[in-house]
Amino acid sequence: MTSAWESLHFATLELVRSTPIKQRLVNAYRKHLQTLPEDQLPNEVRDVFGQVMKSLHGVRPQKGEDAVAASVRKMSIQDADDCAAQIVEIFGITCRELLTAARVSAEVVQLHSTDREHSPERGTADFEVPALIASN
Repeated sequence: MTSAWESLHFATLELVRSTPIKQRLVNAYRKHLQTLPEDQLPNEVRDVFGQVMKSLHGVRPQKGEDAVAASVRKMSIQDADDCAAQIVEIFGITCRELLTAARVSAEVVQLHSTDREHSPERGTADFEVPALIASN
């Protein structure tokens, strides 16, 4: 299963190719965004993601095309650029949220100072572990 981060990452890579923006936008959606569940995204980007998805489905398709192709076909180049920029922004916010979560979970609590100048002398008794008694 592909994570939200991976889907957005691959969609962003699709958006920076050299093909026309409308083609890149359709490809990013079809290959990477159409199966991305909103509930995997950070709360702060869900509304924007929903708006992007609506803009990619807003036009009734003609015979032989789907709603995404019809919607992107009807967009101006500026609208397609703005839609692509929103996808990249969603990716950036998702990355930031993942990084913040990783930092929080990686916090370390220092129990003893490792600085010899400031720590009191410790003897071997401070580090002895009592022997466990096994009974059968």
